[in-house]
Amino acid sequence: MKKFNLLLIAGWIFVMCVCSNISLSAQTRSTTSLDNNSKFGFIIILLLVVLALLFTVLYLYSKTKEIGEITRKRNKEGDDIRFKEYINTLGSKQIDGYFRFKKDKTSGVANKTKSGLLSLLLVFLIALINSPAIAQPAQQPGSLLAEGGIIITLILIMIPVLAGIIFMIIKIRNVLQLYQNKQNLKEAEKLADYLSNSNSQELDAVLLKRKQALDYTLKHNELSGQLTPSDDKGLLTGVNSNLALPFVSAKKHATKRPGIDPALSKLILWFVGSATFWLLFGTTVGEYLGIKFVAPDVDHFSWLSFGRLRPVHTNAVFWGWASLGMLGLGYYVVPRVGNAPLASIKMGWWTLYLINASVIIGTLFLMAGINNGGGEYREYIWPVQLLFGIGLLLTLINFLKTIARRTTKEIYISNWYIVASVIFAIVISIVAYVPLWQNGLGETIVQGYYMHQGVGMWFMLFTLGIVYYFLPQQLNKPIYSYSLGILAFWAQILFYTVIGTHHFVFSSIPWWLQTTAIVGSVGMIIPVAAGTANFLLTFKGAWYKIPSSYTLPFFLVGIIFYFTGSLQGTAEAFRYTNLIWHFTDFTVAHSHLTMYGIICFFLWAGIYALVPRLTGKEAPQITVGAHFWLALIGLLFYTIPLMYGSTLKGLMWIEGKPFIESVVFMAPYWLWRAIGGSLMWLSHLFFAYNIYKMLSGSTTVDVQEAAIEKLNQSYTAAETKL
Repeated sequence: MKKFNLLLIAGWIFVMCVCSNISLSAQTRSTTSLDNNSKFGFIIILLLVVLALLFTVLYLYSKTKEIGEITRKRNKEGDDIRFKEYINTLGSKQIDGYFRFKKDKTSGVANKTKSGLLSLLLVFLIALINSPAIAQPAQQPGSLLAEGGIIITLILIMIPVLAGIIFMIIKIRNVLQLYQNKQNLKEAEKLADYLSNSNSQELDAVLLKRKQALDYTLKHNELSGQLTPSDDKGLLTGVNSNLALPFVSAKKHATKRPGIDPALSKLILWFVGSATFWLLFGTTVGEYLGIKFVAPDVDHFSWLSFGRLRPVHTNAVFWGWASLGMLGLGYYVVPRVGNAPLASIKMGWWTLYLINASVIIGTLFLMAGINNGGGEYREYIWPVQLLFGIGLLLTLINFLKTIARRTTKEIYISNWYIVASVIFAIVISIVAYVPLWQNGLGETIVQGYYMHQGVGMWFMLFTLGIVYYFLPQQLNKPIYSYSLGILAFWAQILFYTVIGTHHFVFSSIPWWLQTTAIVGSVGMIIPVAAGTANFLLTFKGAWYKIPSSYTLPFFLVGIIFYFTGSLQGTAEAFRYTNLIWHFTDFTVAHSHLTMYGIICFFLWAGIYALVPRLTGKEAPQITVGAHFWLALIGLLFYTIPLMYGSTLKGLMWIEGKPFIESVVFMAPYWLWRAIGGSLMWLSHLFFAYNIYKMLSGSTTVDVQEAAIEKLNQSYTAAETKL
């Protein structure tokens, strides 16, 4: 019956929606006579109304038939048979009530009182149903049905008619329900009389036996018995049966792994710590820039002007946070998958020094107004970027030597991605800063090449290499397909290296080069689809692990944004969409959707997976959850309003509206940008706190571990004396 009720409601909604759509679509007609389309629409409306009434009649008939069948069944069966069925299904509390009744010898008056009240309600409801207030006059459409005013009038008339019919259905249903309840109460009175007048000891014995069966509870040792369990396999170690009610769902702790070289561990933790600092610094600058969109006159210092702070923000999070974070994880992955020690710890420290020095000096120069002249993401002057390049060159040498010393036969796919990304980063830096081919359009083409290769061939390739190691590790199963990973690797190298000029569609760059970039952008569907499918299919059979893990949600969100953000870039490359979205804040939303939604979430997942293994300390799960949700919600608040508002802004430009009008129009969307950015920035504070807890947080003393350690110390001391 519940399904039938839902079907009835759905039918009514469908009827009203279709009637409204047909009526509204007819408003554009200006003729005063009924043409074929108008007649057809009118017939459809009548058929739908008839269909709705048919639904109503069928529902009422079904409800009435149900009540009638219950009544006939009760009249057909004898009272004794029905009462025995009732007695056999009494609950424990009901049996207690029966015995209290027998003990007190009181009569049940309550049921009769309820029955009388229900009878009064029945009469009152029947009076409501018979009231003429719900009757509605029938409307006969004339020849002016196609007129908008006539159609609106008919709709206004139809609304109370339909409301009246629905009201009538509800009232009739209530009356039928009241009638059924009244019959049930009469039946209850008969059962009460039967129990009251029954003095059978047999009945009492049956009820006592049933009550004992209902009140029986397990002792929870039926299978184990009274003996202490024997745990020969060590499966019951660490069981805690006295857990308090958690505020958030409990997650699994990091699995203890064999220790790594303490020197390498220290190097990796310094990379992660430096990256965390630059994340906080860079996004604090970004937060301030977001506030400036809402309050542009908040300061009047040249060092804090928007034009100087914007490249400080982008370069700090690019070269400081993302690059150092990736390299820190890479220094763990490369030797681990090759089953060989890192070639040179000292070379790794030099990389850390040089990149930090590059970002510090570059930040001071940018705030002082010393820059490379406007090339996006290459605002650092060449001596500053040279420090970064030397750091990457040392890393490349270090990684290649480590891979050459591997003890495994194959080079695992993670090292393919990581080494290729470092090579591309060095190449694109040379192409971007050598001035030989940067005259006129050459500089524009090089800028498109550098900017896009930096995102796709440095950050994306390196991060995907990290995912190919840590995702299978966290799922405790191999990657779904090695071949899909290789396909995605070579397809990305083939297509991504030619798409830079899709940022300059409709410019004076040769048309064929623009078309090549668009074709390459479409070709990116291949590596993106292959990589996404590979990652999601690796989850196959292990989706249940997500709720109990605090790293897998970061991986899953990164995979989702990898697919959606990358294909959004493909959509932006087409000439028509480029015409709308270029020069608007849509590109800002897209860059955050990719660099933040993909790179940052993957890095956080890798860091949360690795650092507890190096330090033996984990961050509080509640602050990890706060970091995750604030970052995700903040990113959505940041990007979705900007994409929506920028689409409308581009359409305003196409319509020839004044530029200042589009600026005023974007104000509320910039407010959402500031709100989303604030949530993202707040999540980074939680992340920094989590890093602090994983690096230097206090740990509870393990009694067993401390006792064994003391025993070993005493034994060592005794051996020394001997």
